[in-house]
Amino acid sequence: MTELLHWLRGSPLTGLLLTLAAYRLALIASRRYHGHPLANTVLLGATIVVGVLLVLGMDFQQYMKGAAFIQFLLGPITVALAIPLYNNLGRLRKSGLPVLLAIVAGSVAGVVTAVASGLLFDMPREMLMSLAPRSVTTPIAMGVAEVLGGIPALAATFVIVTGIIGAVCAKPLASLLRIRDDVVLGVATGVAAHGIGTARVFQLSETAGAFAGLAMGLTGLFTAVLAPILVHLLL
Repeated sequence: MTELLHWLRGSPLTGLLLTLAAYRLALIASRRYHGHPLANTVLLGATIVVGVLLVLGMDFQQYMKGAAFIQFLLGPITVALAIPLYNNLGRLRKSGLPVLLAIVAGSVAGVVTAVASGLLFDMPREMLMSLAPRSVTTPIAMGVAEVLGGIPALAATFVIVTGIIGAVCAKPLASLLRIRDDVVLGVATGVAAHGIGTARVFQLSETAGAFAGLAMGLTGLFTAVLAPILVHLLL
């Protein structure tokens, strides 16, 4: 048994197969409960992965030996979001300026509210700088956090938690506010909940998913440029 555990901890296949199996199980659960917000695939999948890692006694570096193969696919997948956006090019032309202004406003609000919340709870500066880019996709958030003097790994954690919360709350909040426009739902989710939220609204509507992908990409760009300026002004 000891030798088996040692092999599992050291094999790149463990992280790869664990990630795929966890996602598959999470997907089955999500379909079983008809896409209920609490049956979010990322939330369930992450819970399964963390639980198995604790049982096996594996650390993050050991897990990433195999999971890095899947992480590499984030780039091509992000680029592929241009396809559904192209299919909705007509709607983008009609609402291009309002969408752009909404994304800029959302990018600014994301950084300002994060820093303000951190100051309210008297967070250490490193944690505060890690929290500032919480609403953008993980690679950008980690880079921005590093520039600001934060901790990239902690920034990634904040990003994932933010995305899961956004994915869980997107549809119920839209229903509560009586938002029926897929463009509005998509832009709001992409700005606030990056890739995890985008994946969620794709399940609801291709149009919402397309605009969420656009909002996610532009939010990352604007946040990378604006975050250092806003943080300097706030602090």
